[in-house]
Amino acid sequence: MKVYPYLIIGGGMTGDAAAKAIRELDKTAEITIIGAEQHPPYKRPPLSKGLWKDAALDSIWLKTKDKDINLILGTRISTLDTIHKQVIDEQGNRYGYNKLLIATGGTVRKLPFGGDAILYYRYLDDYFTLSKDAEDKQHFTVLGGGFIGSEIAAGLRMRGKDVSMVFPEAGIGALVYPYGLSQFINEYYREKGIQVMTGESAKELLQDQKRWRLITDHYNLLTDRVVGGIGIKPDVELAEKAGLKIDKGILVNETLQTSANDVYAAGDVASIYNTVLNRQLRYEHEDNAIKMGTAAGKNMVGLATRYDTNLPYFYSDLFELGYEAVGTLDSRLEIFEDWQEKYKKGVIYYLNAGKVQGVLLWNVWGQVKAAREIIRETQEKTVNPSDLSGRLPAEGS
Repeated sequence: MKVYPYLIIGGGMTGDAAAKAIRELDKTAEITIIGAEQHPPYKRPPLSKGLWKDAALDSIWLKTKDKDINLILGTRISTLDTIHKQVIDEQGNRYGYNKLLIATGGTVRKLPFGGDAILYYRYLDDYFTLSKDAEDKQHFTVLGGGFIGSEIAAGLRMRGKDVSMVFPEAGIGALVYPYGLSQFINEYYREKGIQVMTGESAKELLQDQKRWRLITDHYNLLTDRVVGGIGIKPDVELAEKAGLKIDKGILVNETLQTSANDVYAAGDVASIYNTVLNRQLRYEHEDNAIKMGTAAGKNMVGLATRYDTNLPYFYSDLFELGYEAVGTLDSRLEIFEDWQEKYKKGVIYYLNAGKVQGVLLWNVWGQVKAAREIIRETQEKTVNPSDLSGRLPAEGS
C-alpha cells in the first residue's frame, strides 16, 4: 500500500484550494486528490450562473494539475481507517496517508418518487445534461425556490424556455429574505415569464407519452423536464462510519482538525463553532470552500491557521437583480430593512438580541468588508435596529 504525504478526499473547490495551499508551503511533497467525479476540479458557481449567460466552458477549470498535484478521478472512497491511517475505495484499493483532508461536500436531497426522471442539479454533468435538454425541450419545471432553484429557473428562462417553479414556501427565497422582498421576487419572476407556484409540494411524477406529468397539492402540470434544486445534506457517511464526531456536519476545531489525529475536514461537509456569532455553523458557499480549504491545507503542513472567526460571504444573480451577503441570513430572525429604493437597492440586517447575525446587500456592491465589521462590532456592543439606518452607502469606496 502506498502512503501519501498529503491525501485529499474530494475533488471540488475545497480540495483544490487545500492542495494549492499545501503546494505553496511544501514545494516537493506528493499531494494527491481523490475525486468521485470524472472531471478535474472546477468552479461550481458558473453551473447555475455564468454558463447560462454564455460564459466559456474553459473558464471554469481550476487547473489543479498545473501545480504538480496528482488527481485520481472517478473514484469513491468507501472506508476510512483512522487507526491504520488508510482509506479504501469501492474497488478495494487502499491508500495510506500521513495527513488527510475530508472535503466530500454534500449530496443532493431527493424526493421519494421520480427516480432518475428528476435531474437533481449540482455537478458539471448535470449542466451538460440540462443544457442539452434545453436544445430540444421547451417546458421545464424547477422544484425548489431557494438558492439553486431560483438561479436555474432564471438561467433556463434566459435561454428562452418556458419555466414553472414549484415549492412549498410562500415565496422565492422565503427562508432567507424578509416576506415583502420574497413576494416582490415572486412577481418579478412572473414578469419575466416564469410560472411561480407557491405553497405547492410535489407529490408524484408520472410519464405521459414523451412528457411528464407532475402532481402537486393542487395542480396537474405537464412538462418536458423536471429539475430538482431542493438543497443538499453534508456527505458525512465516510466520517460517520469511521467514528468521527458529527454535529450538523463533520465536527472540526478552530484549526479544522476532526476528532481523529491527522484528519482534517473543510468545505460544505465541515461544521465549526464560529466564535464571532457564538454558534455551530456549516457553510455551503464558494467563498467558504476556498478559504476553508486554504486554511486546512496550511494546517496540514504544520501551521495553526484559525478559522473560527471567519464570516464567509455568498452572492447570487437573479436576472438583472443581484446581491452579496455575509453571515447568517434567516427570515426567522429580527430583520431591519434599510432601503434606498424599495426592493431594488438596499441593505437588510438580520439581528438576534441586538447583535447583527447577517447582512444582505441587495444590489449594493463593494460593502462586504464593511458588513463584516458591523457584525463583529455588534457582538461586543448591541445596537437598536434603527441605529443601522444609513450605515452602509449604496457603493463601497
